[in-house]
Amino acid sequence: MLEITDLAVSRGNRLLLEGLTLRLAPGELALITGPNGAGKTSLLRVVAGLSQAAAGRLCWQARALQTGDPEYAQMRIYLGHQAGLKADLSVTENLRFLVELQNHEFHSDKLAACLASLGLAGAEDRPVRALSAGQRRRVALARLRLTAARLWVLDEPLTNLDVDGQALITGWLGEHLRTGGMAMIASHAPLASAAPGRCVQVELGT
Repeated sequence: MLEITDLAVSRGNRLLLEGLTLRLAPGELALITGPNGAGKTSLLRVVAGLSQAAAGRLCWQARALQTGDPEYAQMRIYLGHQAGLKADLSVTENLRFLVELQNHEFHSDKLAACLASLGLAGAEDRPVRALSAGQRRRVALARLRLTAARLWVLDEPLTNLDVDGQALITGWLGEHLRTGGMAMIASHAPLASAAPGRCVQVELGT
Protein backbone atom coordinates (compact mmCIF):
# COMPACT_ATOMS: atom_id res chain seq x y z
CA MET A 1 0.00 0.00 0.00
CA LEU A 2 2.69 2.54 1.03
CA GLU A 3 6.18 2.30 -0.43
CA ILE A 4 9.09 4.53 0.50
CA THR A 5 12.20 4.27 -1.65
CA ASP A 6 15.60 5.89 -0.96
CA LEU A 7 13.94 8.73 0.93
CA ALA A 8 15.97 11.68 2.15
CA VAL A 9 14.57 14.28 4.53
CA SER A 10 16.10 17.63 5.38
CA ARG A 11 15.26 20.63 7.54
CA GLY A 12 16.66 23.85 6.19
CA ASN A 13 20.19 23.06 5.03
CA ARG A 14 20.56 20.11 7.40
CA LEU A 15 20.13 16.58 6.07
CA LEU A 16 18.28 14.58 8.73
CA LEU A 17 18.11 11.16 7.08
CA GLU A 18 18.72 9.53 3.73
CA GLY A 19 18.35 6.20 2.01
CA LEU A 20 15.22 5.15 3.89
CA THR A 21 13.39 2.33 2.12
CA LEU A 22 10.24 0.86 3.65
CA ARG A 23 7.12 -0.96 2.52
CA LEU A 24 4.00 -0.83 4.68
CA ALA A 25 1.19 -3.28 3.93
CA PRO A 26 -2.31 -3.59 5.47
CA GLY A 27 -2.12 -4.60 9.13
CA GLU A 28 1.42 -3.33 9.58
CA LEU A 29 2.91 -0.72 11.91
CA ALA A 30 6.10 1.28 11.37
CA LEU A 31 7.38 2.57 14.72
CA ILE A 32 9.74 5.54 14.39
CA THR A 33 12.14 6.07 17.29
CA GLY A 34 15.19 8.21 17.97
CA PRO A 35 16.38 11.18 20.02
CA ASN A 36 14.90 14.67 19.77
CA GLY A 37 16.13 16.39 16.63
CA ALA A 38 16.73 13.15 14.74
CA GLY A 39 14.03 13.97 12.20
CA LYS A 40 11.01 11.95 13.38
CA THR A 41 8.51 14.78 12.93
CA SER A 42 10.05 15.86 9.62
CA LEU A 43 9.80 12.29 8.32
CA LEU A 44 6.16 11.97 9.34
CA ARG A 45 5.27 15.26 7.67
CA VAL A 46 6.85 14.05 4.42
CA VAL A 47 5.00 10.74 4.64
CA ALA A 48 1.75 12.61 5.35
CA GLY A 49 2.26 14.67 2.20
CA LEU A 50 2.67 17.94 4.07
CA SER A 51 6.36 18.50 3.28
CA GLN A 52 8.59 17.77 0.31
CA ALA A 53 11.25 15.08 0.52
CA ALA A 54 14.82 16.08 -0.30
CA ALA A 55 15.15 12.96 -2.44
CA GLY A 56 13.52 9.60 -3.02
CA ARG A 57 10.01 8.46 -3.85
CA LEU A 58 6.73 7.75 -2.05
CA CYS A 59 4.06 5.58 -3.64
CA TRP A 60 0.51 4.86 -2.48
CA GLN A 61 -1.14 1.83 -4.10
CA ALA A 62 1.65 1.78 -6.69
CA ARG A 63 1.02 5.44 -7.60
CA ALA A 64 3.78 8.02 -7.13
CA LEU A 65 2.79 10.75 -4.68
CA GLN A 66 3.30 14.48 -4.87
CA THR A 67 3.00 16.93 -1.96
CA GLY A 68 -0.65 17.83 -1.32
CA ASP A 69 -2.16 14.93 -3.28
CA PRO A 70 -5.94 15.23 -2.52
CA GLU A 71 -6.79 11.53 -2.98
CA TYR A 72 -3.99 10.50 -0.64
CA ALA A 73 -5.00 13.20 1.87
CA GLN A 74 -8.40 11.53 2.14
CA MET A 75 -6.88 8.13 2.86
CA ARG A 76 -4.41 9.18 5.53
CA ILE A 77 -4.78 11.05 8.80
CA TYR A 78 -1.95 13.05 10.35
CA LEU A 79 -1.83 14.10 13.99
CA GLY A 80 1.17 16.14 15.05
CA HIS A 81 2.35 17.54 18.38
CA GLN A 82 -0.27 20.27 18.26
CA ALA A 83 -3.95 19.39 18.58
CA GLY A 84 -4.79 21.44 15.48
CA LEU A 85 -8.02 22.76 17.01
CA LYS A 86 -9.54 26.26 16.92
CA ALA A 87 -9.88 27.48 20.51
CA ASP A 88 -13.03 29.54 19.97
CA LEU A 89 -14.94 26.78 18.17
CA SER A 90 -16.83 24.03 19.95
CA VAL A 91 -15.68 20.41 20.01
CA THR A 92 -18.33 19.51 17.43
CA GLU A 93 -17.49 22.44 15.16
CA ASN A 94 -13.80 21.56 15.21
CA LEU A 95 -14.29 17.88 14.48
CA ARG A 96 -16.95 18.43 11.84
CA PHE A 97 -14.62 20.81 10.00
CA LEU A 98 -11.61 18.45 10.21
CA VAL A 99 -13.57 15.36 9.16
CA GLU A 100 -15.29 17.07 6.24
CA LEU A 101 -12.00 18.70 5.20
CA GLN A 102 -10.82 15.18 4.36
CA ASN A 103 -14.00 14.50 2.40
CA HIS A 104 -15.39 12.06 4.97
CA GLU A 105 -19.00 12.13 6.11
CA PHE A 106 -19.57 13.49 9.62
CA HIS A 107 -22.00 11.62 11.92
CA SER A 108 -23.17 13.35 15.12
CA ASP A 109 -24.24 10.09 16.76
CA LYS A 110 -20.83 8.57 16.10
CA LEU A 111 -19.24 11.67 17.63
CA ALA A 112 -21.25 11.32 20.85
CA ALA A 113 -20.20 7.69 21.28
CA CYS A 114 -16.58 8.50 20.51
CA LEU A 115 -16.42 11.36 23.03
CA ALA A 116 -18.04 9.18 25.68
CA SER A 117 -15.34 6.54 25.22
CA LEU A 118 -12.75 9.32 25.65
CA GLY A 119 -14.28 10.49 28.93
CA LEU A 120 -15.74 13.59 27.30
CA ALA A 121 -19.45 12.74 27.33
CA GLY A 122 -21.56 15.89 26.94
CA ALA A 123 -18.62 18.00 25.74
CA GLU A 124 -19.93 18.37 22.18
CA ASP A 125 -20.85 22.05 22.57
CA ARG A 126 -18.02 23.12 24.84
CA PRO A 127 -15.48 25.56 23.34
CA VAL A 128 -12.04 24.04 23.00
CA ARG A 129 -10.49 26.93 24.97
CA ALA A 130 -12.34 25.62 28.05
CA LEU A 131 -10.63 22.22 27.85
CA SER A 132 -7.43 21.07 29.54
CA ALA A 133 -4.39 20.02 27.51
CA GLY A 134 -5.27 16.38 28.04
CA GLN A 135 -8.87 16.91 26.96
CA ARG A 136 -7.75 18.77 23.83
CA ARG A 137 -5.48 15.86 22.97
CA ARG A 138 -8.42 13.47 23.34
CA VAL A 139 -10.57 15.63 21.07
CA ALA A 140 -7.84 15.62 18.42
CA LEU A 141 -7.52 11.84 18.70
CA ALA A 142 -11.27 11.46 18.16
CA ARG A 143 -10.55 12.00 14.47
CA LEU A 144 -9.09 8.49 14.37
CA ARG A 145 -12.60 7.10 14.94
CA LEU A 146 -14.51 9.63 12.86
CA THR A 147 -12.81 9.09 9.50
CA ALA A 148 -12.23 6.04 7.34
CA ALA A 149 -8.54 6.82 6.82
CA ARG A 150 -6.50 3.71 6.00
CA LEU A 151 -3.12 5.14 7.06
CA TRP A 152 -2.54 6.74 10.47
CA VAL A 153 0.52 9.01 10.68
CA LEU A 154 0.87 9.94 14.33
CA ASP A 155 3.49 11.96 16.20
CA GLU A 156 3.64 10.98 19.89
CA PRO A 157 -0.11 10.23 20.09
CA LEU A 158 -0.03 9.31 23.78
CA THR A 159 1.30 12.69 24.95
CA ASN A 160 -0.82 14.35 27.70
CA LEU A 161 -2.91 11.20 28.21
CA ASP A 162 -3.35 9.38 31.50
CA VAL A 163 -2.96 5.60 31.80
CA ASP A 164 -6.58 4.92 30.82
CA GLY A 165 -6.34 7.25 27.82
CA GLN A 166 -3.13 5.59 26.65
CA ALA A 167 -4.73 2.16 26.94
CA LEU A 168 -7.75 3.32 24.95
CA ILE A 169 -5.70 4.72 22.06
CA THR A 170 -3.46 1.66 22.01
CA GLY A 171 -6.61 -0.44 21.75
CA TRP A 172 -7.87 1.69 18.86
CA LEU A 173 -4.55 1.18 17.11
CA GLY A 174 -4.77 -2.59 17.52
CA GLU A 175 -8.29 -2.63 16.11
CA HIS A 176 -7.24 -0.43 13.19
CA LEU A 177 -4.42 -2.80 12.28
CA ARG A 178 -6.52 -5.94 12.69
CA THR A 179 -9.04 -4.58 10.20
CA GLY A 180 -6.41 -3.90 7.54
CA GLY A 181 -5.32 -0.40 8.45
CA MET A 182 -1.72 0.77 8.55
CA ALA A 183 0.15 3.14 10.84
CA MET A 184 3.42 5.03 11.00
CA ILE A 185 3.98 6.37 14.49
CA ALA A 186 6.75 8.26 16.25
CA SER A 187 6.56 7.36 19.92
CA HIS A 188 8.70 6.81 22.99
CA ALA A 189 5.97 4.50 24.33
CA PRO A 190 6.07 0.76 23.58
CA LEU A 191 3.35 0.34 20.95
CA ALA A 192 4.62 -2.75 19.13
CA SER A 193 2.32 -4.97 21.21
CA ALA A 194 -0.67 -3.30 19.54
CA ALA A 195 0.38 -4.67 16.15
CA PRO A 196 -1.05 -8.17 15.63
CA GLY A 197 0.93 -8.46 12.40
CA ARG A 198 4.34 -7.10 11.48
CA CYS A 199 5.90 -4.17 13.30
CA VAL A 200 8.88 -2.49 11.66
CA GLN A 201 11.01 -0.31 13.91
CA VAL A 202 12.93 2.53 12.28
CA GLU A 203 15.49 4.13 14.55
CA LEU A 204 16.73 7.53 13.45
CA GLY A 205 19.89 9.31 14.52
CA THR A 206 22.05 6.19 14.78
